[in-house]
Amino acid sequence: MAAVLGLGQALGQAQNVIDVDIFNTGEVKAIPVHIEGFTGDVLSLLKFDLFVQGFEFVERSKAQFTIKGSNTGSSVSGAVYDHLKRGFILNKRYQGGNLRLQGHTFANNVVEAVTGSPGIGLTKIAFRQFHGRNTEIHVADFDGFNAQRLTSDNSISAGPDWAPNGDMLFYYSYLKHNPDIYSHNIRTGQRRTVARFSGSNISPAVSPDGKRVAMVLSKAGSPDIWVASVNGTGFRRLTTTKAAESSPCWSPDGRFICFVSRAGGRSALYKIPANGGAMSRISTIHVSNATEPDWSPDGKAIAFTTQRGGRFDICIVPSSGGSAQVVATG
Repeated sequence: MAAVLGLGQALGQAQNVIDVDIFNTGEVKAIPVHIEGFTGDVLSLLKFDLFVQGFEFVERSKAQFTIKGSNTGSSVSGAVYDHLKRGFILNKRYQGGNLRLQGHTFANNVVEAVTGSPGIGLTKIAFRQFHGRNTEIHVADFDGFNAQRLTSDNSISAGPDWAPNGDMLFYYSYLKHNPDIYSHNIRTGQRRTVARFSGSNISPAVSPDGKRVAMVLSKAGSPDIWVASVNGTGFRRLTTTKAAESSPCWSPDGRFICFVSRAGGRSALYKIPANGGAMSRISTIHVSNATEPDWSPDGKAIAFTTQRGGRFDICIVPSSGGSAQVVATG
């Protein structure tokens, strides 16, 4: 029996924002699927959405699932047949909005029907883009389509980070000739100052519950990790080293903040309790000069970058530290 997903529900889902981490800590086999019936942009976005979420496309005889459907000028219909169970596990028709929205929604439903986990097809990304010598903040669908410019400061704006509800974006800007941190309401356009102290105010990272923001401030001397409420009150300094700290990110449970420090001479990963305490190093055996960490949603791993031989590589390491693996080379 087919179900209809209306425009209101689809647009409501489109506002969700999830931190997307496309990596895993072990060897996982791709899910073999066969796609038929879809055409044009819907086929392209469906294959993209599924590929980045661990699916591979094979002949029907080799597929574990067959994804079959059609797209017309105003709707998308799709079904998923499970060859092992010998039955359909999804059968829906989507109306309202546009074909891209309908296609991404169907891809999400496919991912959840097959894996049991929510799909990421309706998530958003935020990024900086050059405009001459300046950079401005933009947002787009996770596949890069529907890009929209958020700031027009004619300055340097960078380091965007989403609040969990997807309504707020935090970033820093040289709008007033100093790197200051702002919050920006995506729906209303309202912008508020979160941190404006002498020196640097950069690298905002919003906590999983959306109530606090970690950041790098140099108002006490060297760049340190600080936390405050998202409205810019209750500032608390977490690190007190003479070295430079950078790139804070939160553990999924909100208990710890991972960051980069040169306390040991070279850039390395550290973590510290979000409510204050001693910092401890996260070892990255086989990989040095760790930068730009990001905690996986399940809390088991941390992704980071490293520069080697003039190129940047992406690596992962267990969140408790240990042997690091290079998963992508620049």
